[in-house]
Amino acid sequence: MDQPLWTPSADRVARANLTHFIAQVARDIDPSVTDYASLYRLSLERPLDFWPALWTFTRVIGDRGERVAIDLDRMPGARFFPDARLNFAENLLRRNDDTPAIVFHDEAGRQRSLTTAALRHAVEQFASALRRLGIGPGDRVAGYLPNIPETVVAALGTAAIGAVWSSCSPDFGVQGVLDRFGQIAPTVLVAVDGYAYAGKSHDSMGRTAEIARALRGLRRVIVVPHVEDRPALETIPHAVRYDEFLASGTADGFSYERFPFDQPLYIMFSSGTTGVPKCIVHGAGGTLIQHLKEHQLHCDIRRGDRVFYFTTCGWMMWNWLISALASEAMLILWDGSPVHPRTAALFDLADAEHVTLFGTSPKFIDAIAKAGLEPAVSHRLDSVRTITTTGSPLGPESFDFVYERIKADVHLASISGGTDIIGCFVGGDPTGPVWRGESQARLLGMAVEVFDDEGKPVRGEKGELVCTRPFPSMPLGFWNDPDGVKYHAAYFERYPGVWHHGDYVELTAHDGVVIYGRSDAVLNPGGVRIGTAEIYRQVEAVPEVLESLVIGQRWEHDERIVLFVRLSEGTSLTPELEARIRQRIRQNATPRHVPSRIVQVREIPRTRSGKIVELAVRDVVHGRPVKNVEAIANPQALDDYRDRAELRV
Repeated sequence: MDQPLWTPSADRVARANLTHFIAQVARDIDPSVTDYASLYRLSLERPLDFWPALWTFTRVIGDRGERVAIDLDRMPGARFFPDARLNFAENLLRRNDDTPAIVFHDEAGRQRSLTTAALRHAVEQFASALRRLGIGPGDRVAGYLPNIPETVVAALGTAAIGAVWSSCSPDFGVQGVLDRFGQIAPTVLVAVDGYAYAGKSHDSMGRTAEIARALRGLRRVIVVPHVEDRPALETIPHAVRYDEFLASGTADGFSYERFPFDQPLYIMFSSGTTGVPKCIVHGAGGTLIQHLKEHQLHCDIRRGDRVFYFTTCGWMMWNWLISALASEAMLILWDGSPVHPRTAALFDLADAEHVTLFGTSPKFIDAIAKAGLEPAVSHRLDSVRTITTTGSPLGPESFDFVYERIKADVHLASISGGTDIIGCFVGGDPTGPVWRGESQARLLGMAVEVFDDEGKPVRGEKGELVCTRPFPSMPLGFWNDPDGVKYHAAYFERYPGVWHHGDYVELTAHDGVVIYGRSDAVLNPGGVRIGTAEIYRQVEAVPEVLESLVIGQRWEHDERIVLFVRLSEGTSLTPELEARIRQRIRQNATPRHVPSRIVQVREIPRTRSGKIVELAVRDVVHGRPVKNVEAIANPQALDDYRDRAELRV
């Protein structure tokens, strides 16, 4: 019988922010709005009512202005709140007292914390110091930093004066950083002296010196001591220590200038696995209102909650995480490996810091399942109300694992969107049931449809994820793309006037969404389209398989499926194991999903945000050059895929 894995209690539904917002909309706009489905319809059909209601409910600080939106018939080209004035940092720093704002832990056991008052004071000092340096609206400040409190201070200090923040994590090599920051020419670089990962310390000073010498127009390098108390700065041009830079500013009398809704806030970078990364410019107002909506309505984040997401500063989930301050929640930051010094480290953190939202990836869920962890037995996790996952599709077996082995009474939200929109298209509904293998809902205000190859909407069939109406967090454009040619080509070329996101998905009978992987990695044997996630879900349920990667290989005027597997230590790909893998795929998918070749490899190559790089492996297998190896966290892994004898027969 088709039953949900979890249904919220009546009390939980009654207390949810979403329930209170539905009541507000029913009172002020339309009494027929009584549940998520009717609210979703209103959010699409009456955007001029929905977005102001959301502004009011989430208590955006700023002047909203008269007009809600203009040119809603243009995509791209629509603008939201064109008369509004706000300051992003002011909204995130709305508390100014002794309550905690940030609690930081790292894998070595170090801990630090900042109150809301201390965070605000540091941000204002940083912003004042930037102003004294001559930095102003539109200037770029770049961070080469781990997930530490100083990164939050620098990002918000930049936003406070209307400048533009961009960041990547310190595990990027010199060329990877220059591929990104070299395009946007930052005036200030904030860098860390080093970082630790999986018990090993890594020095960043040499790379920072190379980067600083290569960046044109760079006026100051601010070095954050993290590994050493007073790192030597002689080799780095224009360098000053973080504490000295902070001391050059003052919080006394600092004022938050309010800027237009579309004031550039962040420059985010695409993964860059198919070429030089795209520089995606996001506005302050669109980012703020999108995150407030996702946090408060879809994740039920409330004042005083404790929000954790395992992320680096090279992934948009870091930007998403820090926005939780605008909902008066506390940030729990973690720097280092998620499984060091022990596999259960993040669950230890969740208990110690009473985390309410625990954010992670399907890769992490799969890893702890393979490791045999049972957090439901070994940990309390009594504070955790919500678990969110993103980065790749969360398979049905992983849904089962969460409810059976982590926590039975928890809202599990498989959320998905991207760097492109600095937010989500699909995600959670705290008032509704969770169905196995599905993202619960299309998010409010997001006109998500599934199109077939002819551009017709379909339901219950696989197709392309599109968004047919404008939304506030659409990019302002790409950096150095004045005519919008690259921006248009990236999202609007396939279906003119419609956002084409590049995910291969299906709308379900529950009005949920199943994601089958990136559509550019879809397999096509015999002309039948197969999402890669359909195969991963079966293969990675095999105990000996730690992780896998699947591609289509050109073969005899067609395409055949090739599956690469990384196996547990001491395990070999025997004929018996290969047969079991094939049998599981055949029984739980279709015979067409069964790979023609299964190949054992030592590593699965991934981007620095943990996503597998199917396209790069496909290029290697076909003897083509990989366009941007710097975007891959472990590029040496690609060597294992070249000239494999198994793929020549």
